[in-house]
Amino acid sequence: MFTCTHCDGQFPKWQGRCTECGKWGTLTEESESQNPLHKSTKGGAKPAPTLSLSDASISHVKHIPTQIEEFDRVLCGGIVPGSVTLLAGEPGIGKSTIVAQLAHLFSTQKPAYYVSGEESEGQVAMRLKRLNVDPKNILFSNAIDIDAILSSAKQHNPSLLIIDSIQTMIASEIDNLPGTPTAVRAATAQLIGFAKQSNTPVLLIGQMTKDGSVAGPKTLEHLVDTVLTLEGDKQSAFRLLHCGKNRFGSTDEVGIFEMTQSGLQGVDNPSARFLEDRTQNPGSVVTCVMEGTRPILVEVQALAEKSLFANPIRRTSGYDASRLQMLLAIISKRAGVAVSALDVYVNVVGGIKIKEPAADLAICAAIISSVKDTSYPKDTIAFGEMGLSGEIRTVPFIEKRIKEAQRLGFTNILSPKTKKHLREIIG
Repeated sequence: MFTCTHCDGQFPKWQGRCTECGKWGTLTEESESQNPLHKSTKGGAKPAPTLSLSDASISHVKHIPTQIEEFDRVLCGGIVPGSVTLLAGEPGIGKSTIVAQLAHLFSTQKPAYYVSGEESEGQVAMRLKRLNVDPKNILFSNAIDIDAILSSAKQHNPSLLIIDSIQTMIASEIDNLPGTPTAVRAATAQLIGFAKQSNTPVLLIGQMTKDGSVAGPKTLEHLVDTVLTLEGDKQSAFRLLHCGKNRFGSTDEVGIFEMTQSGLQGVDNPSARFLEDRTQNPGSVVTCVMEGTRPILVEVQALAEKSLFANPIRRTSGYDASRLQMLLAIISKRAGVAVSALDVYVNVVGGIKIKEPAADLAICAAIISSVKDTSYPKDTIAFGEMGLSGEIRTVPFIEKRIKEAQRLGFTNILSPKTKKHLREIIG
């Protein structure tokens, strides 16, 4: 069997190019001694012990609050002792900032151990100073040898072990460069073993690829207990913390932060913050999106202008461009508003990325408002999914959305409960 050292793809015979990841010269032969599938089971192995799940004892998980409210919200109460958490995000999004804050909060009783394979002690100390964090009880190392790091961790017994980043670590028994799937998998496995044996929480920082996925093998996300993703527009102050996997709780919550000079601060009332600078103009409509179980009001803006090109421009920020094309076809065909010769720009204010179809109606209303150069009343909010026939379809958590809208003073609610077709919202 031949295995790709980049993506772990397996092939029955050697070939120059891995058809899974497209890399050349990455297939290596795996000997029978290395492949557990080739080991014979005729030696009379002992049966694995079994038990009835009705007799199994259930242990209750105890979370350690981090004192960062939005972070604890996402983790359903805090970090679990002995757990391994992976925090991923684009460069410059704020990963190192939030782990520096966590290191400070965990170091009040016992030292926290901060390992960085990317930055020197001077760079980390400068960040801590900028965040007004006392580094006295934070141990630091810029080693990349995972065996040496774990040896030091066993000696100091830290309250929290931070690895920044896991793609820079290497295990001594692995003859691979840092960042390769084998090296990442081996280093993570050793860290998991240490976390379970010592009951020490481990926080791994993960790098991101160009397509927005965690760098390294997919096995990395399967090995750890929790996967967190920090998202947001680097030009905006707001950051969203999502939970993609959590063995100790749900993945329904989202944390909203604001980047300040003193670090990432939780946003208590995100809807009000996103709408505080809003003005009543043509092409501006407020919608309600669900981030986990939390309804959030955001402003969507649209600008439609006569095109100077044979193929009109369609640009989006924070919204799916292909879905915009579909909505433009619905507006033209079902609502009778001509947009085929117009350049259309759509923007979601605040750096928020809208992924759910509940914003369809607000996008359509904003585009129609811009085309007709008329404004909706300032207390108008719109949400609902658009069907290809122009019908407005229902969306989940509609009562929650209405309640949040009414709490902030929006009384003119355009929703599947009040409107049934796109033509009904045209003034």
